[in-house]
Amino acid sequence: MIITVVGLGVIGGSYVQALKGLGHEVYGVDQDQQTLNQAKQEGYIVEGFTDGHDIISKSDLTIICLYPSLVLDFIASHHFKKGSMITDVVGIKSYFLEKALKLVDNDIEYVSGHPMAGREKKGYAYASKDVFKNANYIIIEHQENRKEAIEFMCGFVSQLGFKSVKIMSPYDHDEIISFTSQLPHMIAVALMNSDNQKFDTGKYIGDSFRDLTRIANINADLWSELFLNNKDYLLNSMKSFEEQFDQLKNALLQEDEDMLRLMFNESSKRREKLEK
Repeated sequence: MIITVVGLGVIGGSYVQALKGLGHEVYGVDQDQQTLNQAKQEGYIVEGFTDGHDIISKSDLTIICLYPSLVLDFIASHHFKKGSMITDVVGIKSYFLEKALKLVDNDIEYVSGHPMAGREKKGYAYASKDVFKNANYIIIEHQENRKEAIEFMCGFVSQLGFKSVKIMSPYDHDEIISFTSQLPHMIAVALMNSDNQKFDTGKYIGDSFRDLTRIANINADLWSELFLNNKDYLLNSMKSFEEQFDQLKNALLQEDEDMLRLMFNESSKRREKLEK
């Protein structure tokens, strides 16, 4: 199979590395020629292209690893092989798919996906096939998808190292992602920015603060776009969090030790269940 990965950042770069040895003919598209040269020298791609027009028309599977708006621009400006498949790694689906499907010809299968993996750092230098190891992957099914295409994508991403592959509607995806991905980023940003910087904070932190704020080192352009285009679901998730936070605050104000213990025990049980 001829596979082309568009955008060799952390995720796209991890795709080409994870694909090595699986028997596919892999190509890369990226604006940075140096990145393409490195990926080729390392043996992860056969060839690299800065615009992709020549190789996209020959590709059986195109994996687009760009910001949502840039994915739409790329689809609109390229001609895809008849009978081929396109997938993406976009972190929002309902808003995005509504636009994307209007740009794709009827003879092209579009199976949107979301690898629940990544790193805080940007760029190919931080890519690794280990990014996908034991991570979760969500496949988005819409009414125009063929059953065979969904089944193929489930098997394909499993080969890349993902441990759990789930199939969801775009709306269910956006609801759960607002809670499991976007809300944690919001909390990390708020926590980091609430530091009054009276002390040299870095000299007083332990693993708890380090873990909680890891994702505060955030890609401003990407996450602003994701948050704003999923704001209804995200605001609902933020409201639920605020209600729980207020309960904790009120328990402190009222010196209600029983309530604190109750909430701590509940969170412990839920956290243990999460890993099963």
